[in-house]
Amino acid sequence: MSDVTSEVQTFLDRLAERSARRREAQGQEPTWIAARRQAGAARFEALGFPTRRDEAWKYTDVRAIARGDFALAEDAEFSPAAAAALTLPLDAYRLTFVDGLFSAALSQLDGLPDGVTVTPLSRALEENHEAVGGPLGRLTGVEFSPFSALNTAFVEEGAVVRLAPGTVVEKPIILQFLSRAGERAVMSHPRILVEAGGRSEATLVEHHVGEEAAANFTNLVAEVIVDRGAHLTHYKLQEAPLSDLHVASIHVEQGRDSTYTSFNLNLGGGLVRTDLISDLNGQNATSNFYGLFYGQGRQHVDSHTVANHNAPHTFSNENYKGILDDRAHGVFNGRVVVKRDSQKIEGFQSNANLLLSDRAEIDAKPELEIYADDVKCSHGTTTGQLDPEAIYALRARGIDEQTARGLLTLAFAGEVLEAVGLDAIAERVELAVAGKLPERFNLAGLVEAAVALGDE
Repeated sequence: MSDVTSEVQTFLDRLAERSARRREAQGQEPTWIAARRQAGAARFEALGFPTRRDEAWKYTDVRAIARGDFALAEDAEFSPAAAAALTLPLDAYRLTFVDGLFSAALSQLDGLPDGVTVTPLSRALEENHEAVGGPLGRLTGVEFSPFSALNTAFVEEGAVVRLAPGTVVEKPIILQFLSRAGERAVMSHPRILVEAGGRSEATLVEHHVGEEAAANFTNLVAEVIVDRGAHLTHYKLQEAPLSDLHVASIHVEQGRDSTYTSFNLNLGGGLVRTDLISDLNGQNATSNFYGLFYGQGRQHVDSHTVANHNAPHTFSNENYKGILDDRAHGVFNGRVVVKRDSQKIEGFQSNANLLLSDRAEIDAKPELEIYADDVKCSHGTTTGQLDPEAIYALRARGIDEQTARGLLTLAFAGEVLEAVGLDAIAERVELAVAGKLPERFNLAGLVEAAVALGDE
């Protein structure tokens, strides 16, 4: 038996164990759910884990996942005080999961407005599994990747968020995923389904965080449907412990006149891979992709994005920033695809990277794939280091070198941070990227002056 086969078999054995326990505890599940699990398991068994020979995984080695001996969590116990210390200080509706399992004790959904439902996937399947079965798996099926197939095989928990047409949700909806430090590493396969009805508006925050010594594996799939005229802002703040492994696939379907704005903010995790795909299927649909990945130590952060312009008069704008220190490795692959007859579209893509160490590494590949002739598209990538003259200019104003470097690093991230509309999230990013900065300085003015001097 080859190594790859044995690695796959380990995950299939875990699936068999969980399936036996599920049958014993709950009895027979609906036929369609069982069939999809079987399809996911069969597809995963056929594909195996991706290797660096696969073009989409050329720069990312997943052997740390494949060779891991991960159990499945059996309970959702977590200290309320410890959870409070990790929770974003936001006035929000909150659905909390511990190692992939729903925690009612750490969730807060009181006062949800009419027309809004936020439900654990397990409960949604119990209450009305047929309503969930239609959209679940329609955008991200077992064919997308080995990890989406694996997620489908294990799917049993996650979140279902539904917004009725015309509903406006004033407070953010937070899906909080907590990772525990235990005697044995665990894995979870959360599934998120979001259906934003026509002309609805909401902010969704997906927050991944955990105890410092946690070393778990999260394999998430999110399917997001944004109907005609709806506006959805989706924050994915990933600040998991540095020993955690994190894979996520996010697939968005957009109708006419809809707007989907993504903030993909990666600060933690030892090995991180995120795929973000948006299908712009209706005229005047707009996708905004903002990304910031910050790596230190030996972190590996891989971001793949695709904006599919499937209809004319559609618009996409992407701005991703990478900041890498020590021996961290970043990967950015962004594609803008313009389908045949999708005329009058605009697709813009920018990726800039800052290396704070001579040992840090970035592999960047922006792509345009255009099959129409009346379009406005651009893409580009840059990589550089901090300007020593700008650092000198700040030090000449009485600022120590560490603070000066933090200020300039923060200025580099500024274009993305300025677009962040939630202060609690912006502050987490600022603290991770630049550390605790002194408040006695006019920081914005100092940075502007230093950068201007460095450009002279």
